[in-house]
Amino acid sequence: QVQLVESGGGLVQAGGSLRLSCAASGGTFSRYVMGWFRQAPGKEREFVAAISWGGGRSHNIDSVKGRFTISRDNAKNTVTLQMNSLKPEDTAVYYCAATSRAYVYSTADYDYWGQGTQVTVSS
Repeated sequence: QVQLVESGGGLVQAGGSLRLSCAASGGTFSRYVMGWFRQAPGKEREFVAAISWGGGRSHNIDSVKGRFTISRDNAKNTVTLQMNSLKPEDTAVYYCAATSRAYVYSTADYDYWGQGTQVTVSS
């Protein structure tokens, strides 16, 4: 059983930056593909970014490419989402998730979830 705890959310003006962190415990972190998802009010949870077991491969959705960067530190059991040039449409609850499956992007494919952290971008 893997436990995930996100931190780093908050309120920021458009154009600003935030760094989300997710601390994992209870499992062998390097065996999991890690992902970030987000859910805006009234919308379904959507995939944002994922990173492979060793960190050598990552993928972002088009709307955040060039602005968001996912990274991981297997020695510290953490995964990070660096968010730059934030836009009001990035406002959502952001979730960290883990999967033992191969590189996947669907919410249904992830086994473990954090409680979420709120990101609010004001215009």
